[in-house]
Amino acid sequence: MNRPLTFISVAAAGLVAYAVYFDYTRRNDPKFRKSLKKRAAKMEKEKEIATKIADTVKTKVIKEYLIKNLVANPPPSDVQQKELYFLEQISMGERLSPDPSLELEAAMCFYKALAVYPNPTDVLGVYKNSVPENVFEIIERMIKIQNPATVDKLSDALGTEAQADDIPKPQSDLD
Repeated sequence: MNRPLTFISVAAAGLVAYAVYFDYTRRNDPKFRKSLKKRAAKMEKEKEIATKIADTVKTKVIKEYLIKNLVANPPPSDVQQKELYFLEQISMGERLSPDPSLELEAAMCFYKALAVYPNPTDVLGVYKNSVPENVFEIIERMIKIQNPATVDKLSDALGTEAQADDIPKPQSDLD
């Protein structure tokens, strides 16, 4: 007989025997079943913790980006400028949204457009149907972080804080 064929047959028989043994043990040994359940529960907890940490980090990154961008580029306050700004931000967001590496920038454009629109709930409904899901999720997080209706007040408040932060503070002697 051919040696490779014999080797493959023995390996396959060993694999089948192990699978049968594992299945028998899984079904009939209560300690083994309990250890499998514990292992599965532990993996589920670790996965849940990792998901929460990732969600927290993502929210923190979005919040920092949102605040910095709103302070650096506040939306206009004039009605005619708001209309032009709205159209500009929507078109820029539509151009950026297909690129996965520019999701945050696209969401920021859509958020700014939402902030200057008189009835944001209407625009949000349109976003839900037309904006990619991952970008829409970022927009929702931005709305939870900062209500678009209060962006003008935020820009003013943070602008004065940023100017106060620019003033150098005396450092104390560490000796």
